[in-house]
Amino acid sequence: MEQLSKQQRRAWDINGFIHLEGVLDADEISHLCQQVDDIRTKPGWEPTNLPMGHYDWVEQCQNQDTEGFMDRRDLLSYDDAFINLIDRPGVFDLIVDIMGPYLAFSMSQIIVRASTPKFPGYTHTDGGEGLRRIRVTETSRPLAMKALYLLTDVTEIGSGNFTVFPGSHMRPFPEVDEPIVTPETPGAVPLTAKAGDCIIFPHSLWHGPGPNISGKARKTLLYNYCQMFIRPYDFAVTSEVADRCTRRQRRLLGDLGYDFRPGSYVYVPEDQLDVIENG
Repeated sequence: MEQLSKQQRRAWDINGFIHLEGVLDADEISHLCQQVDDIRTKPGWEPTNLPMGHYDWVEQCQNQDTEGFMDRRDLLSYDDAFINLIDRPGVFDLIVDIMGPYLAFSMSQIIVRASTPKFPGYTHTDGGEGLRRIRVTETSRPLAMKALYLLTDVTEIGSGNFTVFPGSHMRPFPEVDEPIVTPETPGAVPLTAKAGDCIIFPHSLWHGPGPNISGKARKTLLYNYCQMFIRPYDFAVTSEVADRCTRRQRRLLGDLGYDFRPGSYVYVPEDQLDVIENG
């Protein structure tokens, strides 16, 4: 499998993210954008009036404007293109190099950030307040990490740029009892990127979308991975989805090759390395 270059490893260790260029080609971008637009009319998991981080089943996205805001979870049943991103070559290889082979897939998400002067941006760490306080050491595998795929160009500041605080994944950072972290907090770096690029980062890196006043929506896909002993939290795998997956994809979705028994997700299957490395 492909491994991080020395420059990528240095970027990961010091900054806490890696920007991969041109991961998706033009046809893939076009197809995924069409899927994102079509999903607005279909039932699925969207945020409603539940507490932050919780999603409710809706018959369709409340905003039917393809340039309007959308936040949809659990994408795999909609199209095979979403399944194939689970172990996307050139991205998944690097995730395995960073996390190790004892990992699971735990989340898929569409976020469309509309162009509006009303949204000031949002900065956070993944996993909520509890996981925010857990930072592994420089030599440790991360507990969880994400791949963010851009489906639209974000080449100018003010386009809903993915904004990061380099190095914040390894050090204490302002939290609840200190000033609120925003995309305008000193140290924030708004990233520019093109459609088809991918940014990978750990759960503990402070990040989020900046303001979007570009006149067009920013469309992204987010795929999350965690160590196997952490329970995947975002989806229930149906047989309809599993039947369309490869052996490796099924393993990443929780199919261990045998019926569940206590200890299953702590002591990994004997064929784990072969499944992850060889597909």
